[in-house]
Amino acid sequence: MMVVTTEWVPGYEIRDVLGEVHGITARSRNVYNEGVKLLSGGSNPRMGTALGRWRDDAIAQMSQRAFVRGANAVVCMRFDHRDISAMWTEICAYGTAVFVVPTPVRRAVAGPASRISARGWAPAPMPTPIPTD
Repeated sequence: MMVVTTEWVPGYEIRDVLGEVHGITARSRNVYNEGVKLLSGGSNPRMGTALGRWRDDAIAQMSQRAFVRGANAVVCMRFDHRDISAMWTEICAYGTAVFVVPTPVRRAVAGPASRISARGWAPAPMPTPIPTD
C-alpha cells in the first residue's frame, strides 16, 4: 500500500477515488505507562521510537481500511491528535483511499520535440530581452 502526503502519486494515474479513510490509536497520558519517562523522572531515550510506533500504528489501521475498500494507495495523508480526557490522547492518520495504475512512460524523440520530458511537458522558454536603445 502506497501512502503519500501529496495529492497524487508520481508515475501513477488515479483511476478511482474510494473515499476518506482513517486510523486511530489512543494512548494513555501516563508518561510512565507509555515509556516516555523513566521512573527516575528523566526522558526515556527510546521515546522517539515509541512515538514513531504510535504513528505507524495509526497509518497501519488507515491502510487496512483503504485495502478493505479496494484501494492500493492513500493520498493526502495527514496526522491529527487531540486530548480525549485528562488521561487519554488520540493520534489519527487520515487520507483519501484511491486506486492507482502506473502511467505509461513516453519516450522523447529526436529533434525539437526532444525537450519534452517523459511527463509530457517542456520547460518554459526563456523570455527574449527587449532592446532598450
